[in-house]
Amino acid sequence: MSTLRFHAIKESLAYKSVIVEEKERRSDLFGKNVFNENTMRQYLTKDAFIGVMNAVQYGKKIDRNIADQVASSMKDWALSKGVTHYTHWFQPLTGATAEKHDAFFETIGNGISIEKFGGTQLVQQEPDASSFPSGGIRNTFEARGYTAWDPTSPAFVYRTTLCIPTIFVAYTGEALDYKTPLLRALHAVDDAATAVCKYFDKNVKKVTSSLGWEQEYFLVDKILAVSRPDITLTGRTLLGHSSAKGQQLDDHYFGSIPNRALNFMRELETECMLLGIPVKTRHNEVAPNQFEIAPIFEEANLAVDHNSLLMDIMGRIASRHNFKVLFHEKPFAGVNGSGKHNNWSLSTDTGINLLAPGKTPMSSLQFLTFFINTIKAVQQHEALLRAAIASASNDHRLGANEAPPAIISVFIGEQLTKVLEELEGVTKGKLSPQEKTELKLNVVGKIPDVLLDNTDRNRTSPFAFTGNKFEFRAVGSMANCGNAMTVLNTIVAKQLTDFKEEVDVLINKKDLKKDEAIFNVLREYIKSTKSILFDGNGYDEAWEVEAKKRGLSNNKTTPEALKARISKESIALFKDMQVMSEIEAKARYEIEIEAYIKHIQIESRVLGDIARNHIVPTAVKYQNVLIENVRGLKEIFEEKHYNVSKEQINLIEDISNHIEGINVNVTKMIEERKKANGLRDIEKKAEAYCKKVKNLFDDIRYHCDKLELLVDDELWPLTKYRELLFTR
Repeated sequence: MSTLRFHAIKESLAYKSVIVEEKERRSDLFGKNVFNENTMRQYLTKDAFIGVMNAVQYGKKIDRNIADQVASSMKDWALSKGVTHYTHWFQPLTGATAEKHDAFFETIGNGISIEKFGGTQLVQQEPDASSFPSGGIRNTFEARGYTAWDPTSPAFVYRTTLCIPTIFVAYTGEALDYKTPLLRALHAVDDAATAVCKYFDKNVKKVTSSLGWEQEYFLVDKILAVSRPDITLTGRTLLGHSSAKGQQLDDHYFGSIPNRALNFMRELETECMLLGIPVKTRHNEVAPNQFEIAPIFEEANLAVDHNSLLMDIMGRIASRHNFKVLFHEKPFAGVNGSGKHNNWSLSTDTGINLLAPGKTPMSSLQFLTFFINTIKAVQQHEALLRAAIASASNDHRLGANEAPPAIISVFIGEQLTKVLEELEGVTKGKLSPQEKTELKLNVVGKIPDVLLDNTDRNRTSPFAFTGNKFEFRAVGSMANCGNAMTVLNTIVAKQLTDFKEEVDVLINKKDLKKDEAIFNVLREYIKSTKSILFDGNGYDEAWEVEAKKRGLSNNKTTPEALKARISKESIALFKDMQVMSEIEAKARYEIEIEAYIKHIQIESRVLGDIARNHIVPTAVKYQNVLIENVRGLKEIFEEKHYNVSKEQINLIEDISNHIEGINVNVTKMIEERKKANGLRDIEKKAEAYCKKVKNLFDDIRYHCDKLELLVDDELWPLTKYRELLFTR
């Protein structure tokens, strides 16, 4: 009997669920461990409070005296909660969060010690940057990197540490994190959108990008996960035959949440409330043991921070409930993978959602302006948007039946398509009074009624309009939202800037009225964006052919997709919008392509190890049992033995063929890996890993999975899909 597997199953079945009691209301818990506006009002002086709020709302710098006051108050608040350390909490380009804890404790001589935390420690720290990916921005010996306080995201207490959200930059000033470019992109879209808003409302002073992410994930029994080297080392199963029952009955989706998972969710949500993460929704997802959590929308920078923090919290709490949480986009073959849908919109400081039509023709024209400009931005930069969600893990999901295709398109629904078709017929130049009335009353004025019934009916579109927001569904469940949000806000900022320039030209040089100029420009955008609109049902070969005719990119793999990051157009875009310098843009390409190579390299090594050191020996062991059986039958039946042993002999032959298939393909994979490792050109190396090394994974898996069906269940060493997915 396979000791580890069956011991793990026995332990998992004996596990008793942790009972979680919720004694306080969510509203009472919310933000208790956050140094938010309410807490600052209690702890800060009036001057310090105003200084911080000016920094948050208007981007003004905080002077040294104010920083000292804030640090002192922050320390007092943290100490009152039993905190012993503080850290600058940041998001390097590893995809995980990072922190270096320092104690408040300091000695001052004569055996005396104090708790100390000043403005200098609050505003800036100097962690060692040598082991973080930099994409060539700094040499290995240039270890210095700086973290700088981001006052727009409030500090929080997590366990016994005061966490201060920060940006992370190199000694030379270039961004080494996800947050810095995101903050720049949010500033760019604020400026561009505010300028366009003034066509409709002169009182608008600020536009904020909002984000509501939906986090999908799997919960697997921790002991069972530990019994699988592939899950432990890669976050997914590299082999394993599908369970006889999977998701085909649709009985898990939105079903009753299993008690053990529900208790995990309860504790998770309590922790989220304390940390100000406004989680609201929880439910079963499509695949067995797959779930989703989603929050109320927040300002994009804070939402990105909260999602990164959530993923860390989920791992810790899952362990307490004897679970391992899997964020990999495709941890199990044959069932749905996981995404992180990014619901995006823009809102004004006057309380208006710019992607929600109002009750008047003017407010609906404002909606159409931002709606059409967003579509235009995606159409102009679809390859870059695809690059923003590219990763080795997301490649498994994009293009699969349940997920968005690798081709970026926009879904807007039948009703809004008709509205755009009517707007396309607007007269060029000045409009007649009758046409103005017709447009405002019968086209633009009817949009609110149209949207009441225009709910999104396409669940596989990568970028869909869903009533009052766009949902970017192709973002991977493991990803940092900051990457996709940086690109999306940048391209929209660029498009709105171009739009305003075109409208102003028509107003100033063609003597058109404001509404006429806006309609004229939008009409041309509608004509030019038809190629990106797609109301079909996800991915099929016909759409692939059609997309090619339309000139849309179809970058199925990460090495293909990432090239858009360093195109002349992309580099110029980031530079013009002051989001990333050329050095920063190229560095991110280097980092992401290197990460791809390493992920495939690790998976290749793990797969080879499992196939040869776990699967083949087990198959040989069972084959020997069969051989002994055939020998015994031969002794009993002599020359007639073949009639009673032919099935065993066929089985022995089948096992031999699969063992040979494994060894041949693993040998090929190792040789291809050696060749790839010898390449100095990083693009060629990534291409080799993608097309030569990774291509052999399926062949190796095929033979391993076939052996799983042939070998005695009690000998099989790896925990099976039915045990991983249906142990509740």
